[in-house]
Amino acid sequence: MVGSPPFENPFRGDDVKQRVYGTVLQTRGPETVASIADRSECDPKTARKYLKWFADLGIVTWHDGHPATYERNDSYFEWRRINRLAADHSVEELQERVTELTAMVADYEARYDAATPAEVDAIAVAATSDERTLDDVYEDLGDWMTIETERRRYERAR
Repeated sequence: MVGSPPFENPFRGDDVKQRVYGTVLQTRGPETVASIADRSECDPKTARKYLKWFADLGIVTWHDGHPATYERNDSYFEWRRINRLAADHSVEELQERVTELTAMVADYEARYDAATPAEVDAIAVAATSDERTLDDVYEDLGDWMTIETERRRYERAR
């Protein structure tokens, strides 16, 4: 039966470079070569070779130390997202999306009488509302933050 690989090892069957890359994508902080090699099911020398190459490309950041560690470079992936938006959309399309997202942000600002989601006291809003539960308010705040992030990306791509 062909299907998705098991969750425990989503990169089984990929070549070693892809497994190391996939492991790096899943990291949330600096990891040793030994840890990355173990999770990628490869020899540490092989993992080190690819990690150095990924560091040269800017995909990972190398941290000198004993032992040295590597960390996913989130700025690189943000840059890639923005470049992809710029390549896939015209300036007019990007501007149209920025306008749509700006209107959505303005709606949230008006609904919560705040300039940012961080300024909203979700508990106080839910306590004084007959129609909005705490979960509803938190969902709105999460959506608002997501829209703000997307708007910044589209503005940068434009």
